[in-house]
Amino acid sequence: MAGIIDTIKLAGTLVLALPAALAGLEFLLVRGNHLVGATLIVLAVTLVIVQQRVTLPSDVPGLLAKRAAGAIPKDADDEQNDSSETTAESSDKRS
Repeated sequence: MAGIIDTIKLAGTLVLALPAALAGLEFLLVRGNHLVGATLIVLAVTLVIVQQRVTLPSDVPGLLAKRAAGAIPKDADDEQNDSSETTAESSDKRS
C-alpha cells in the first residue's frame, strides 16, 4: 500500500506531467501536429512511470527500514498476551 509520502510524491509528479499531457492532446487533436503531440504525451506518461518504478538513492534507507521491520518476528509473549486478552473480552461479552 502506498503511504502518505508516496501519494505526495505522485501528486508532485502529476503537477509536472498533466500540463505536458494536456498540451500534447491539444497539439495532437486541435492543431494537427501529431509528432509534437505524441511526443509530449509519451514524455508525460514516462515521467509518471519513472517516478513510480525507479529507485533513487534517497529512497534506499526507507526501503531498507520497511524490509527490516517486516523481517522482525512477533514475540511469543505478545501472541500469548493477545490471545488471553481476546479470550477475556469474549467471556466478558457472554456474561
